[in-house]
Amino acid sequence: MSHTLKVGMLGGTFDPVHLGHLRSAVEVREALGLDWLHMIPAPQPPLRDTPQVPPEQRLELLKKGIADTPGIIADGRELRREGPSYSVDTLAELRTEYGEDVPLAMIIGFDAFLRLTKWRKADDIFTLAHLVVIARPGYQTPWPLALKELVGNREVDSVAALMRRPCGSMLSLTLPSMMAISATYVRERLKSGESVRYLLPEAVEQSILQQGFYQTHE
Repeated sequence: MSHTLKVGMLGGTFDPVHLGHLRSAVEVREALGLDWLHMIPAPQPPLRDTPQVPPEQRLELLKKGIADTPGIIADGRELRREGPSYSVDTLAELRTEYGEDVPLAMIIGFDAFLRLTKWRKADDIFTLAHLVVIARPGYQTPWPLALKELVGNREVDSVAALMRRPCGSMLSLTLPSMMAISATYVRERLKSGESVRYLLPEAVEQSILQQGFYQTHE
């Protein structure tokens, strides 16, 4: 019996990567039954402020955070590109690498989903991948009309329905842990010299403190 690979892409600034990011990655991989989940740091996200730490260092912190976690890859491909990072280009690369028949899912948070119509070539995302939106419990914001039109009738209600095709559907997913850690909060604590123990993997915390990232004297 041949097994069809299932692949996911989880992009972000990871500025810095914290246990909320990593726990979400593990839970998404389990929920979707993914063989591989690519965690991809963005050098300069088009719709966000410039990250505080250079992309190469954020990738190194991500590698330290993931360590030997099965099925999760710290993927630095966007660092090799010039200019802003566009998810549609990254999905196109992954699609070329894995082939046309492999289910490929792009995972984003609900906040990012609400801005999806502002993304470059948003229509093309569904021709390359599925969209999996991580819901925020108790966070009910109506979808803008343009977003409703973009999603259309693509929404499905189960992982099984999502994985029947390589691309083109959307699934909302609520993760069990939903750890309320934000990178902003971590950066603020580091800047003021407060403890970030148990917010970050130990190896990431040690590296940040050794290198002076996010701290006042930087």
